[in-house]
Amino acid sequence: MSVTRPTACPPRRTRRPLLLATATVLVASLATACGDSTASTSSGSTDGVTGGTSGNAGTAPRRSGPACPGATGTPGGPATPAPPEAAQRRVRTSVYFLHGEQVSPAPRTVSTPATAAGSLRALLAGPDRYERDHGRTTSIPAGTRLRSIAVRGHVATIDLSGRYDDGGGTLSMRARLAQVVFTATRFPTIRKVSFELDGEPVTAFGGEGIVLDHPVGRADFEDLAPLILVESPLIGDTVRTPLRIRGSANTFEATLRLKLTDAAKRTAADVLVTATSGTGTRGTFDVTVPYKATRSGAGKLTAYWNSPKDGRPVIEDTVPLRIQR
Repeated sequence: MSVTRPTACPPRRTRRPLLLATATVLVASLATACGDSTASTSSGSTDGVTGGTSGNAGTAPRRSGPACPGATGTPGGPATPAPPEAAQRRVRTSVYFLHGEQVSPAPRTVSTPATAAGSLRALLAGPDRYERDHGRTTSIPAGTRLRSIAVRGHVATIDLSGRYDDGGGTLSMRARLAQVVFTATRFPTIRKVSFELDGEPVTAFGGEGIVLDHPVGRADFEDLAPLILVESPLIGDTVRTPLRIRGSANTFEATLRLKLTDAAKRTAADVLVTATSGTGTRGTFDVTVPYKATRSGAGKLTAYWNSPKDGRPVIEDTVPLRIQR
């Protein structure tokens, strides 16, 4: 924008307002050319467990307009570059496949901050070859996609593609729900899950009409969890003595046994453990077990309990491991 100057020099006292007006016009023009750098996109998650298309409320990334030399620096100098994004970290978590007809955790590594979203995508990708060779399967139909996850008040609203409810009977439908619920509630910020399909809330799932008119948690799928669920170590882990073993159990009088078999198929350890609760109420256990292996290599952790009727061992879970002496 140009300013027409009078032919005669004006009195000295009128030059300052004219210069201020010119500066104001130039600044406004510059701001218009650069665009609004403070406008925000749709809201995104800030809870550390969601990402991508999350609908969780939070501060969204800012849009930046075209580069404007000197806009944030000295006149005529280069623009100040935007600060680099925080480096992503890789973290270890679990996804839940099936071993027989019950959930079974497997290790995965995902990037922060969208760890829950990353875990769900890893779950939808299915078990790897090693896991399949050791009997891990999935009830989730191939091609199911995660559309979004939003967490609010410890409830995750998970939107999956319509492929998720294709085919299968009641057991298959409940198993695939349990897989998602156990995977999502692996994170302390999530206790329950609400489901959506293609953006629409689900109140009855599948042709069997499984009721989902309220958020569901692990307790809603207790029948699909082994009475002793080992959550660490995980399938394929390499372990050394002493071995820390953690999980949950719902056994008679809260007692259970953990046996470690080494590569020579000999018992390296067999210990009695008491969970925090049992006999109808699932409790937790966390023990450190020293062992003595005769040979390093492929081994196995067996979680079992002894029948109160005849003392017969009842195996609840087995975890293939790589055991170091």
